[in-house]
Amino acid sequence: MKIIPAIDLVDGKCVRLSQGDYDKKKVYRDNPVEVAKEFEAADLDHLHLVDLDGAKKGEVVNWKVIGEILNKTALHVDFGGGVKTTDDVDQLLELGINRINIGSVAVKEPEKFKGWMKEYGPENFILGADVRNENVQINGWQEGTDMNLYDLISQYEPLLKYAACTDIDTDGMLSGPNLGLYKKIKNRFPHLKVIASGGISSIEDIKQLQYIDVDAVVIGKALYEGEIKLEELKPLTL
Repeated sequence: MKIIPAIDLVDGKCVRLSQGDYDKKKVYRDNPVEVAKEFEAADLDHLHLVDLDGAKKGEVVNWKVIGEILNKTALHVDFGGGVKTTDDVDQLLELGINRINIGSVAVKEPEKFKGWMKEYGPENFILGADVRNENVQINGWQEGTDMNLYDLISQYEPLLKYAACTDIDTDGMLSGPNLGLYKKIKNRFPHLKVIASGGISSIEDIKQLQYIDVDAVVIGKALYEGEIKLEELKPLTL
């Protein structure tokens, strides 16, 4: 299982939200590039990078920070937040982003997302499903939909390779992940590589996700609050 630390960007700074609420924003570091370098120095090789400004605005905003992280580290970066156009996809892949998280477009413009996977290869994309009570929310979690998580995933089979699911109610709360949700996804879509996100608060949480065969886990607030130390993760990545 891959351990993936997260950097969420607002105004070019490293922040975390609680339950997706932009009014509950906490700035942890002014320089996200230095944070990425610290992750790399701790022998982590992946990074989940989110442009929260972009997710809210509907277009990628923090291009400068994205480019700097890619230029100044060798991390494998997956990116999401405001990706809406083919030009965005082109530019991100040319910069060196390894995988692009697609959320709102996957819900509202499924043919566009399928077209991107066919044109660029499904290995370059992650379906980003942010859910509350198993219903998908979009545009930086600001807009609810009637789309059920499992229906969303089903329409992209068998093309889809990766899906990242964030349980909004646990995100940023350090209350533990929604294990039942990830078990359901793995049972219904056994060939899908599932990335768990939201609520991870301890090494034990990570081990429980490992036990139910989740392919990767994204860790955010627990790292920034010191609930999980970077050195504790090294044995898990070997």
